[in-house]
Amino acid sequence: MTNFKKEASPVMVFLAFAIVYVVWGSTYFFIQKALAGFPPFILGAFRFSVAGVLMLTWCKLKGEDIFKLKTIKIATISGILMLGLGNGIVIWVEQFIPSGLVAIMVASAAIWFVILDKSHWKENLSNKYIVSGLFIGFLGVMLLFGDQIRLSLDKPQSNLQVMGMVLLVFGPIAWAGGSLYSKYHPVTGSSVSVNTGWQMLLAGLAFLPAALVKSEFKSLDWNSISLDAWLSIIYLILFGSIAAFSAYVWLLKVRPATQVSTYAYVNPVVAVLLSLTFTNEVIGLTQVIGLVIILGSVLLINLPKYKSV
Repeated sequence: MTNFKKEASPVMVFLAFAIVYVVWGSTYFFIQKALAGFPPFILGAFRFSVAGVLMLTWCKLKGEDIFKLKTIKIATISGILMLGLGNGIVIWVEQFIPSGLVAIMVASAAIWFVILDKSHWKENLSNKYIVSGLFIGFLGVMLLFGDQIRLSLDKPQSNLQVMGMVLLVFGPIAWAGGSLYSKYHPVTGSSVSVNTGWQMLLAGLAFLPAALVKSEFKSLDWNSISLDAWLSIIYLILFGSIAAFSAYVWLLKVRPATQVSTYAYVNPVVAVLLSLTFTNEVIGLTQVIGLVIILGSVLLINLPKYKSV
C-alpha cells in the first residue's frame, strides 16, 4: 500500500477527509431543501454546470491549459458515472423516498468499491479488518435508520418508490465504478481542479436531455423559487461540489479506494447529527448503537494503515 502514500501531506489528507465527511453528510438535507424549488434534473444540471464553469474559469485564470482532449475524455466517463448517474439517482429519488432509506442504499458504495476494484482483490479481500469493517459499517447504517425503514416499508409503496429503490441499487455501483475509473486513469499535465471541473460540467450537461424530456423548463416558474431553495443550491455548488468533490477526487489519487470509500458510512452519521442539532428530532438507543458501530467500522477499515506506520 506504499504506492498510495506518494507525497501527500498528512494534514492535507486529514482536511480532505474532514471536508468529504462533513460537507457531503450535509448534502442530503440541502438536496431536499433545493428540491422544494427546483425540479430534480434542472437541479442537477444547474448545480454541476455552474460548479464546473466556476472551477474551469478559475483554472484558466491561473494560466492552466484546460482544453486537453485526453483530460476531457476521461472526465466525461468518470463524471457522468459518478455525478450524472450516481448522484443524479440520489437527487431524483429523494423526491419520494425517505432520506434514511436513501442513505442506506448509498452506503453500499463502500462495498462496491471492494467488489469492483479488481486490481486489489487479493489485498482487500484477504484483509480481515477491511472486509469485516465494510460489513459491520453497513450493519451500523441499517441500525441508524432502522426506524425510518420500518415506517416506510409498512406503508403501501407506489410504483415510483419501487422504481427508486431499484435505481438506488445501481446508483452506488455507478459511483464506485466512476471513482475507480478516475483513480486508475490519471491524466498527466492536468491538475485535479481541471479534471474535476470537466467532470462537473459534463455531468451537468448530461442532466439537460432528461430535463427537456420531462418538460421541466416549461413547468418551472423561476420567480416562485424560494430563498431557501436558492441558498441550498448555492451551498451545494460551492461546498458540496467545488470543495468536497475536489477533495474527494484528490483523495482517490493519494489514498487507497477502501479508505476513501468510508465517506459512504460517515456521511449518514453527519446527516443524523446535523438533524439532531437543527431540528427537534430525538435519537434513541438503537441509533446511538448504530453510530458507534459505524465509527468503529471506519477504524477497522483504516487499521491496516495505522499498523503499517
